[in-house]
Amino acid sequence: MEGVQMGLSWRKSALANQHVALGSNLEDWNGMGTAWTYSKDISKEYVAIRKAAGLMDVSGLKKIHLVGPHAAAIIDRATTRDVSKLYPGKSVYACLLNDAGHFIEDCIIYRITPNSWMVVHGSGNGHEEFSRAAMGKNVALQFDDDLHDLSLQGPLAVDFLAKHVPGIRELNYFHHMHTTLFGRPVMISRTGYTGERGYELFCKSDDAGVIWDTIVAEGAPMGIIPCSFSVLDWLRVESYLVFYPYDHSEMYPFPNDPPGDTLWELGLDFTVSPGKSGFRGAEQHYLLKGKERFKIFGVLVEGDKATESGDELFADNKKVGTITFGMYSPLVKKSMAIARIDTAFAVHGTQLEVRGKQLNAKAIAHNLPFDDPKKTKRTAKG
Repeated sequence: MEGVQMGLSWRKSALANQHVALGSNLEDWNGMGTAWTYSKDISKEYVAIRKAAGLMDVSGLKKIHLVGPHAAAIIDRATTRDVSKLYPGKSVYACLLNDAGHFIEDCIIYRITPNSWMVVHGSGNGHEEFSRAAMGKNVALQFDDDLHDLSLQGPLAVDFLAKHVPGIRELNYFHHMHTTLFGRPVMISRTGYTGERGYELFCKSDDAGVIWDTIVAEGAPMGIIPCSFSVLDWLRVESYLVFYPYDHSEMYPFPNDPPGDTLWELGLDFTVSPGKSGFRGAEQHYLLKGKERFKIFGVLVEGDKATESGDELFADNKKVGTITFGMYSPLVKKSMAIARIDTAFAVHGTQLEVRGKQLNAKAIAHNLPFDDPKKTKRTAKG
């Protein structure tokens, strides 16, 4: 990922001053000035999240409230999940498709009360899709840019929060609770984008500064540090977390097809609730099974250099894929990447060659995720 300039930003984080003080230039992401980096070397942030914990401001994610008797039906129509199975306090990861059955956005759906929901989404067309589905329905839809989202991720996150939040150890993966932190009202969600056990802290913008500053100060002796947005790229490579549009055909176009990837190609078909129909693009989604043009797959590269986005993958002197993001892990001493690979070559162990601007190296196709394939860390109890 590369941050674009601040001229496009129309949203503001209440933590902008904290980020600038830490060295950020506040590049734009999703309309908000975001701490893309604090320094040129983000390896210490990566190590902190894998070994202790890191605190990130991910308030650039967009938050939508849907309230009213038709809210569930609207979410059911717009997304791939059967939301009737969600109870207050439970959340789920879901995708949104267009009429062609192609991915246009992912989100997390939170059931707050029987008739109120919150949807958190990234930089796709989520807001527009929910607005479209809500037309003429008995529902209020509100974009909430005051609500900030601080993400505390890593194995020590629960130990830090346990000193302040009763019952936090009993909060299961993809569940959330309403409580207070440092005397401020928060909703704490056991979710994240790192592959580690982590928590998202939703708070009012007025309270974000106090919560951030207190965690940074009190967490320092535990090795908890502020982390920038770019560290998520390293973590998602290891943990198989796709990021729209950076892994998608909007960024890496097909030679003959318009942009648009299927859930089968992205490895996100698990987000469709078994047997569900009636969501936008459902019929085309099912018809596209078995017609994958590529797969999102891992690449393990020889040597100690990271690949770059856009580096090409070859097999038998034929181009068979493109790397969307690569990293070298100082913890496991491996160069790894996430890539779009032709289906015939997206098989574990396939011999590949990286040809890039800065790097030419041998590689193999590798199953994803590289890290914690059974997801024992993020789902741990106690």
